[in-house]
Amino acid sequence: MKIAIGADHAGFEVKEKIKKQLAEMNFEVEDLGTDSTASVDYPDFGAAVGRAVASGAADEGIVVCGSGIGIAIAANKVRGVRAAQAWNEETAQLARQHNDANVLSIGARVLPADEIPKIVAAWFDAGFEGGRHQQRIDKIGALEKENS
Repeated sequence: MKIAIGADHAGFEVKEKIKKQLAEMNFEVEDLGTDSTASVDYPDFGAAVGRAVASGAADEGIVVCGSGIGIAIAANKVRGVRAAQAWNEETAQLARQHNDANVLSIGARVLPADEIPKIVAAWFDAGFEGGRHQQRIDKIGALEKENS
């Protein structure tokens, strides 16, 4: 499985740690930037990860910024992306199980460093449950078509 990952300057160091974790989990990782803590604009990296996932170039994505909010908003502007910000293991699991989220968003400045690997692991351990949740995902897809 190929994972696209991107971060702004605030998320750079966390992104680097997540990349190592993903490699240990035997995922192929495509790093879409940034490559330092020099100030950059998070929409560029959220959109890059979103485009990689939406196009099929990556199976899933992870985005990281200071709060996890802005970069998730940017990723969600790409049609077909369902980016979800997770702040604990449970929200990571529910984003996958109920929302079929395909991009995980992490807030580097708002999460305890020791929780982030647990959130990432919980994300990949969970899968979409389908069933009653599928009709809701279909409605999200209809909204995308309505607004494009």
